[in-house]
Amino acid sequence: MSLYEHIFIVRQDVSAQQVETLTEQFSNIITENGGTIAKGEYWGLKNLAYKVKKNRKGHYQLLNIDAPHAAVAEMERQMSLNEDVIRHITIRVEEHEEAPSAMLQSRNDRRGGRGDRDRGPRGGGFRGDRDRGPREDRGPREDRAPRAEAAAPKTDAAPKTDAAPKTDAAPKTEETSK
Repeated sequence: MSLYEHIFIVRQDVSAQQVETLTEQFSNIITENGGTIAKGEYWGLKNLAYKVKKNRKGHYQLLNIDAPHAAVAEMERQMSLNEDVIRHITIRVEEHEEAPSAMLQSRNDRRGGRGDRDRGPRGGGFRGDRDRGPREDRGPREDRAPRAEAAAPKTDAAPKTDAAPKTDAAPKTEETSK
């Protein structure tokens, strides 16, 4: 038998209990045709990237399936007939993941555990608003050599030119009509 990951999306106006009932119906189709459901995960009501059959949200459900192709084909056929299922996809995999899927892992775990770092006294992300203290790797400002821009003398006067100012208006011509 082959291993599959199957995800389906149910309309937003269906309750979570009804999604569970649909999952049981589709699981029964698999088991009646000689397959097993290794894992089922309810991901919750999530926003869709675009409207699908006039829906902006949908209930997501994942099923890890170990079944022959005929069982999966029958389940997909039943899903396409069901009006509550707005999308479904089945992917054949080499092995099922035993850990929770990425959708169920906490947000900090997916980011690499950056949630515990020090955000400073105010907790903000902008770092220009707090004093970071003196830098020990350089001396006081007066001991350092002046920067190139500061060493050059500044001139306040703009360069003068002898050219006349340019005008955008074209010369006017007179037209006579007879």
